[in-house]
Amino acid sequence: MRLKCFACDVLARPVYWSAAHSPHIVDVTLERFGLHIRPAELGQILQAQIDATAQEGVYDAVVLAYGLCGKATDGLRADGVPVVIPRAHDCITLFLGGRMRYQAEFEACPGTYWYVQDYIQRGEQEEVPLSIGANTLVDEAVVYAQYVEKYGQDNADYLLQVMGAWQSHYERAAYIDMGMGEGQEVIEKAQRDAVKNGWRFERMAGDFILVRRLLFGDWGEEDFLVLQPGQRIEMVGGEEVVRAGE
Repeated sequence: MRLKCFACDVLARPVYWSAAHSPHIVDVTLERFGLHIRPAELGQILQAQIDATAQEGVYDAVVLAYGLCGKATDGLRADGVPVVIPRAHDCITLFLGGRMRYQAEFEACPGTYWYVQDYIQRGEQEEVPLSIGANTLVDEAVVYAQYVEKYGQDNADYLLQVMGAWQSHYERAAYIDMGMGEGQEVIEKAQRDAVKNGWRFERMAGDFILVRRLLFGDWGEEDFLVLQPGQRIEMVGGEEVVRAGE
């Protein structure tokens, strides 16, 4: 097969590794992590990319190295070529290797602030507000942006402070080691944040098996949604996460 992969650039290392080792021809396009604070815009960009790929007529499928990501992928449609996406709410699922492990970590410690090398480094380069606990990045960033636009930055900062400092919701700084690149700088940042905020620090092994399977064409129904032309992604509750809608 020849696959076209669209991926968030925080997944650049596992995506490029998987593309290099895949038995298929894989062409990769990365989108900026900063687009996550504007999920509607990210969705429009991805849809335009999918449509353009279908018009090229040279690919057997489009694969998306994304989760729902603040509903950015909700509603994306397949036109002319199948589209494949992991069943994941966000990229932490992709860093940990699956929904089961993510759920287990969430149940063990719901107040976890996640650190991953590219997640932190690329976010800081784009000055993206980072709140990496489960399902909080887009919501907090969008609310802050709305407050800035409506009330000005000083008032926005004050309103968020009054609403409650985000640090009070966390108790663990967890660094996910993907085994790629030199992450010592991010490890030290996580450790400093843990000391500063009274969290415990934990380092855990990452697992990019879902990314590997995505680019290897191993699309079992339990972990992936495969859209046929004419279908679109629909967000659903429970373990299914997404389903195909007409």
